[in-house]
Amino acid sequence: MNVDWKQPKNSPRASGLRMLVFALLCVSAAAYAADNPSATSFVRISGTNFMVDDRQFFVVGVNNHYLTYSSRNEVTRVLDDAVAMGANVVRIFLQPVIGSLDGSMATVWNWKSAGDASDLAVKGSYLLYWDPRAGGMAINDGPNGMQKVDFVVAEASRRRLRLVIGFLDFWSYTGGAQQMRAWYGSQDKSGFFFRDPRTKRDYRSWVSHVVQRVNPLTGLAYRDDPTIMAWELMNEGNAEPETLRLAWTAEMSAYVKSLDPNHLVSSGHANVEAKLSDLTIPTLDFGTWHGYPLFYKLTVSQFNDKITEFCQLAARAKKPVLLEEFGYARSNPDSAQAYAMWLDTLARDPNCAGWMVWRLVSRQDSGRYPIDEYDQFDIRNDGSAIWNVFKAAASRAAQVRKTAARNP
Repeated sequence: MNVDWKQPKNSPRASGLRMLVFALLCVSAAAYAADNPSATSFVRISGTNFMVDDRQFFVVGVNNHYLTYSSRNEVTRVLDDAVAMGANVVRIFLQPVIGSLDGSMATVWNWKSAGDASDLAVKGSYLLYWDPRAGGMAINDGPNGMQKVDFVVAEASRRRLRLVIGFLDFWSYTGGAQQMRAWYGSQDKSGFFFRDPRTKRDYRSWVSHVVQRVNPLTGLAYRDDPTIMAWELMNEGNAEPETLRLAWTAEMSAYVKSLDPNHLVSSGHANVEAKLSDLTIPTLDFGTWHGYPLFYKLTVSQFNDKITEFCQLAARAKKPVLLEEFGYARSNPDSAQAYAMWLDTLARDPNCAGWMVWRLVSRQDSGRYPIDEYDQFDIRNDGSAIWNVFKAAASRAAQVRKTAARNP
């Protein structure tokens, strides 16, 4: 079933009611912030730990790929399910990116696909596009553009959730860096975007626009909003060769820091084969890695050893390292047990900074859960054994934080 994206006409009475509700929410948020300093405190780092108000902040998180272009109801369902699980962080990346609206610059993916948001049906949403009149990149700040991101940030704040936000996706599923290199006629998927002065200029312009944008729903510039835990340069920015990736990462992380000293910055790279080589870059605050046992031909036990290995890398670098993507097909008969083992290892190792499962999904506007019969990594609020494992792990992490706060 397609989602109806047409907005109802605003009556004076409806507008007044919305203003009253928003005012009450603001008062409630202000009262909460006064009693809870962490609501207005940025996430920091200390050694291998994330910190909030001098207390350890162990990341218990989820990924979701469609929040920046789905309906408002779909956004709130996911965020509510994240809260139900006990998560404290949600990771997203900013998308979609298209060609030109008039079709003179081709879009490299199926922008007009129908279906659910989880299936990449964006229903007219886009953040970046090619403006043929200006001959360059343009940004959509409208209701089918950045205002969707504004809503995600505001709703996360209301639920006391933090966000890890990637500025861009490397992959072409909803455009990403592949669409941006295609603007300039390149077929080079791994090097052009990271070398060419035009794409580097576009990326810097996009970063500057995002971090300085004032969210009309919160009244805060993004760079001043502690709801955002961290910026990531790109989801899995697979630049080749490695020297190019490291040079681009160093340049752009320094640029983000120059615009926004408040937030943590990481690369967002999968980093498994690279063994967190980018952790040596001074302007990266923490490391990321993406772990999928099947992809790397690892057994459940071998992947558990991999978790320990990467937490040891964190100790050597004296920076937090986050397992920010991992998944194991729900059809595996040992899926719940495997997740329980890995989450226990992450919780017990003092050098592990947390985890973010790929991916939490909730009911679409069609009334159904997303169907992923390929990877089968979906985590759902369905009372299943897998859901209960994650909920228990989140509860354990919260209890550990409370104990640490009582016994500093």
